[in-house]
Amino acid sequence: MKINQPQEEEVHWYCLNSFKVFGNKGILYFLIMISALLVSSQAFSQEEKKPFLDDFTGTATVTNNGISLIPSFSLGDPALIFDLKFKKGRLSFEPDMRFALEGKPWTFIFWWRYKLLQKEKFSLKIGAHPALNFRTITIQRNGQSEEILESRRYLAAEVVPTYKISKNIDVGLYYLHGRGFDDGVKQTNFFVLTATFNNLYFTDKYYLNITPQTYFLATDDLQGYYAAAFLSLKRKDFPLYFASTLNKALDTEISPEDDFTWNISLVYSFP
Repeated sequence: MKINQPQEEEVHWYCLNSFKVFGNKGILYFLIMISALLVSSQAFSQEEKKPFLDDFTGTATVTNNGISLIPSFSLGDPALIFDLKFKKGRLSFEPDMRFALEGKPWTFIFWWRYKLLQKEKFSLKIGAHPALNFRTITIQRNGQSEEILESRRYLAAEVVPTYKISKNIDVGLYYLHGRGFDDGVKQTNFFVLTATFNNLYFTDKYYLNITPQTYFLATDDLQGYYAAAFLSLKRKDFPLYFASTLNKALDTEISPEDDFTWNISLVYSFP
């Protein structure tokens, strides 16, 4: 089922500032800016013979159905997703850029995350992000209908405690509180109970990562309960892998009320 209702678009991302001019040129300028940042960082590190960043990683994903951070909401169409991570010490900047496959922006989210505690078994991470959510609307100009791309502004903060049970098993909580600054949902609370099972080898080369979740979602005066799972099938020392998200509504008042949402994705991990 294709989901493009305003409710879905209003909930998933939260941001502080909106771009004044957007469209293909705006997206191009933004990507050029990111590329320039990478080049300048590399040049600086070569000059000083010391890396400016401690680490840089990322993924590029193509999927049959773009699913948001809150798994009950989806684009309902194929999507292209870029996740980048620039790390310096305990601080990281993690832009998350999502597009419909034809190139229209869906959401841009700009994470700042800080690892507050890192013990042998327990870690605590906090984060915040501004974000933009885009939708296409029709306006009348000079007596003619015209489609334009509208961005809406959101801001959110997160708290993520995690406890390591064993080498390959983690359990934890995830809490996100979001605020909207434009028309639509003004307040979102997203609370998750999660477990992660990593490196579940079934041959010498292939293994699974599985993350089951149960979560509570409240948007203004509406609320819902859900179960979700994230799965990835990987080959050792190979950058491409398959991933999937499954989401089941248990009891919800929030529209859209799809009983079951899923996708399958091809992911390229770099460097």
